[in-house]
Amino acid sequence: MKFTSSLIKGKLIKRYKRFFTDIEVNNKTLTAHCPNTGSMMGLLDKGNDVWVTKHNDPKRKLKFTLEMIKVGKKIIGVNTHRANRIVEHALNNKLIDEFKSIKNIKAEFKYSDDTRFDFLCDKKILEVKNVTLLRDKNVAEFPDAVTSRGSKHLKMLINSIKKGYKPYVLFLTQIQDINKFKIAKDIDVNYYNDYIEAKKSGVNFIAYKCYLSSKEIKIEKKIKIINE
Repeated sequence: MKFTSSLIKGKLIKRYKRFFTDIEVNNKTLTAHCPNTGSMMGLLDKGNDVWVTKHNDPKRKLKFTLEMIKVGKKIIGVNTHRANRIVEHALNNKLIDEFKSIKNIKAEFKYSDDTRFDFLCDKKILEVKNVTLLRDKNVAEFPDAVTSRGSKHLKMLINSIKKGYKPYVLFLTQIQDINKFKIAKDIDVNYYNDYIEAKKSGVNFIAYKCYLSSKEIKIEKKIKIINE
């Protein structure tokens, strides 16, 4: 997924009211939309390098969108709205090993009256989880806050097996130079327990890391899921 406009680099001042971030660019403060509803644990230290895109839509109140944050030496993609576009690009370009042979891709698959999954690829359901939590320099984690919605999805994926689907959860790790992934059991033990149950029931879990730059974000390669 290539950025359609050049990214603007700045320094993080603060995030507030969930959807707002103040950023210093060329000694001026601009307010950008924060398209991430998670806690963004570990990402919000004042002074972190950040990258934003500018939008010219006159209907938008905020003309900038937060895209990436640098923590230590690692760049992390925080725009959760881009996650499905990154995965769709990967599906179309055969970058995900488990989905190389698929023929049909349907986004926003309506599974039931109250549940949609991100993709239906032939008979494979694919639910995408954007990963930004990094507490160890080599291990990415999900979730960064309690996620009842995530637990609901796992239970519905278990249910889908009875209907002939083959369900997958893809942990999209938008963290530069990462090697491993795990479930953050201490943050949401219910999600961890549901993950274990889903795995035993036949739900497939995969994790892929991304290549990130000021030009594009794309899936790079599969990484190991560790259970602790």
